[in-house]
Amino acid sequence: MSINDPRWGNNNDPDNKRKDPQGPPDLEDLWRDFNQRLSGAFGKRPGGGSNDGGGGGRPSLGPRQLGGGVFLVVAAVLVLWLASGFYIVDAGERGIVLRFGKADAVTPEGLQWRLPFPFESHEIVNVTNLRTVEIGYRGADRSKDLHESLMLTDDENIISIQFAVQYTLSDPSEFLFNNREPELTVKQVAETAIREIVGKSKMDFVLYEGREAIAKEAQILMQKILNDYKTGISISKVTMQNAQPPEQVQEAFNDAVKASQDQERLKNEGQAYFNDVVPKAEGAAARLREEAMGYAARVVSQAEGDAARFKAVFAEYAKAPEVTRNRMYLDAMQQMYSNTSKILIDTKGNGNLLYLPLDKLMQASGAQGAATETLPAANTGKPADQGGTARQTDEANEPIKITEIVKRCAVANGESADDA
Repeated sequence: MSINDPRWGNNNDPDNKRKDPQGPPDLEDLWRDFNQRLSGAFGKRPGGGSNDGGGGGRPSLGPRQLGGGVFLVVAAVLVLWLASGFYIVDAGERGIVLRFGKADAVTPEGLQWRLPFPFESHEIVNVTNLRTVEIGYRGADRSKDLHESLMLTDDENIISIQFAVQYTLSDPSEFLFNNREPELTVKQVAETAIREIVGKSKMDFVLYEGREAIAKEAQILMQKILNDYKTGISISKVTMQNAQPPEQVQEAFNDAVKASQDQERLKNEGQAYFNDVVPKAEGAAARLREEAMGYAARVVSQAEGDAARFKAVFAEYAKAPEVTRNRMYLDAMQQMYSNTSKILIDTKGNGNLLYLPLDKLMQASGAQGAATETLPAANTGKPADQGGTARQTDEANEPIKITEIVKRCAVANGESADDA
């Protein structure tokens, strides 16, 4: 509609017959329609007026009509009030229903309903979310918090420990109503447990081989403390991120560690040398012991054999002294001259030509010399070469003729020396 249109601002037509059917609805039309609907709900006519039956012509409302409208309003409000008790619990969450501010029930996942306010209310708690508390450091850059990280060991050394605690909820009701600040509670309990365990441990144990053991023991102690306070918190894992001496004494600590490593290295080297030398020495000692025992047994056996033979010879000597003496003499001569390279010949009254196999005699002499050199010095009482030389010298200085031996044998047999 143009501003120059004569119908602009002319609103006197009650039926709005001159209104453009293509335009948007007027606000007055919307308000009029709303009033008519509201009047109809309370028993009024669409063109209603006053109750005085005068110029307005409005009929009076009866009790039934008035009561029906109030009932509809109350019913609508009641439905809305009851509908406010519906709530949804998502996956991994639990709902806690509070009746007059006190925990009454724990509801599972899904669509749930409770009494509307002010009788009951509800709280939603995530029980599967893994929460983490950092102690001794903050954030991804691991900036140290010395107030939390510095701890004293059993051997009175100060170390800096950084660790993280992960936990979930075991009882949503206890978690909501027994903890004012759950994260602060977990942090304080973790510090208490770690300090107690570190205070009973040596520094080397904490820094090196004892990290896993300390973390497990701290988790057990933390869970016990939290259960005693009924916090509804379950400790999932305790992880020791870092453990080292304070920066102020780091250089001195490195020197001590290096000295300890040198000591361990020297100890290992000494142990290796011990393991190499001692078995060899023990083996040599055992070998010498066995050789000595064998030598002792051999000497004793030989002495016993010599004694037994001497007794047997003595018994025969008592029966025939001369014969026995000659036989012993002949045996001794045979034993002595069986290995010699000298040949003794009696030339008196004998003009026969003798055949001497010199080649075989020389071979036998060479074999005898080699066997003589291999004899141990302990058996001869002298070196092998000296013993052989001395024996040959004695044989050369005191030659014994075979004729003398034959004569003695003949005398022993009762024959005359001339017949022999």
